[in-house]
Amino acid sequence: MVLLILFILWELITSLLDIPEWLVPSPSAILLEGFIGFSEFAPDLLATLYLSILGFLVGSGLGVFTATLLHLVPKIREAFYPLLIATQNIPIIVMAPLLVIWFGFGLLPKVIVITLVCFFPVTISVMDGFRQVPREYSLYFRMSGATRWGTFRKLEWPFALPALFSGLKLSATYSVMGAVISEWLGAKNGIGVYMTLASSSFRTDRVFWAIFVVVLLSLSYVGMVMIAEKKIVSWNSDKER
Repeated sequence: MVLLILFILWELITSLLDIPEWLVPSPSAILLEGFIGFSEFAPDLLATLYLSILGFLVGSGLGVFTATLLHLVPKIREAFYPLLIATQNIPIIVMAPLLVIWFGFGLLPKVIVITLVCFFPVTISVMDGFRQVPREYSLYFRMSGATRWGTFRKLEWPFALPALFSGLKLSATYSVMGAVISEWLGAKNGIGVYMTLASSSFRTDRVFWAIFVVVLLSLSYVGMVMIAEKKIVSWNSDKER
């Protein structure tokens, strides 16, 4: 309802104040452009979908692996955890041109950009999940003679699942943003390319249409992660009830 009211106000303001469409188009003009030009927009949408999903899977997978490794091997965690935090102070928009210089304009630098933005939230979330295991549970497992691997598999990993899905929700939204940024570096098609061409020709309606689609994609990805969370982490919901 809030979004609907905002769109109605937007429509009324642009109409009453007679704001030029090249400056701020009305929601109806944006949706009309999206409907009319969808056949032209579809290849860009598919390119961004493929890129964002691939980068999300690679980044999230590496995040889970890294978090598990740092948790199971304390010496590695002590050595590399500060470096992991420090790397997040480097803006991705600064790294992107360097990736193009090193790896060219192909698929690899784009996937690396998305991987970088998806990797950190998953890694930190999973590591926090491992640390949230109650100490008395760990002591009980030790007293029962459980091995380190058995404790991890039957206690620490299940406890980290809610935190993992929290990180996946963040990464799901970042993956679309990372895909658009990577396409700005130099791509043949994609929503990022579509936005660049539209802004250079003052097609503000197309720019807003692309923004709407990016938001919808992000919400869709988060929704799919939430559905998977309800199915996989059902024990956590039962515990809360």
